[in-house]
Amino acid sequence: MTDFADMLDGYRRFRNTGWTEQRERWSELAEGQSPTVMVIACSDSRVDPAQIFDTSPGEVFVVRNVAALVPPFETTPGHHGVSAALEFAVQVLKVNEIVVMGHGKCGGCKAALSQELKDAPPGEGGFIANWIDMLDEARANVVARFGDGSSHEAHRAMEREGVKVSLANLRTFPCIRSKERSGELKLIGSLFAIADGQLHLLDESTGQFHPASLGDD
Repeated sequence: MTDFADMLDGYRRFRNTGWTEQRERWSELAEGQSPTVMVIACSDSRVDPAQIFDTSPGEVFVVRNVAALVPPFETTPGHHGVSAALEFAVQVLKVNEIVVMGHGKCGGCKAALSQELKDAPPGEGGFIANWIDMLDEARANVVARFGDGSSHEAHRAMEREGVKVSLANLRTFPCIRSKERSGELKLIGSLFAIADGQLHLLDESTGQFHPASLGDD
């Protein structure tokens, strides 16, 4: 298992290799960033977008949270972390693509499906429950199709529905909606399967996910 001491060893390797080898790149990044893609991913330690997409520093603007969820646009008082990141990416960085990346074996989607944290107090699961209640309507649809929601098929469906919910909520943001309509911004739904390392892309015209091409087929 990795602890912080191991992470410091990794930092030293990074300084001696990665940072040194890309010193010119880091000098450029010290002046600012200009990523063209934003990725909204889950906080799960197994699904790091930078690793999965093999990107270099400064290439993608990433927000990670439980179940890769985007809340709907709202103006009520509060600390809107995802919304603030979206606003910065779209209005300041002017990214031209937003990728929502769900994943297999997602604990947030599993909890949304089982409702095991429902009514839990804050600090004991309540914060998670309040966050994933964005999936309640999608959960109802999944349960209607698969029964009590305990099957493998139900879990896979819930993970896919989570991506669709985030895409729908993205389109409630006026700035995103207008930029998508004008062609300035493209929204992409995807799901990474941990077990086999495959990335699946959503075809919004059919609602189906298909494996991304590996370039040799």
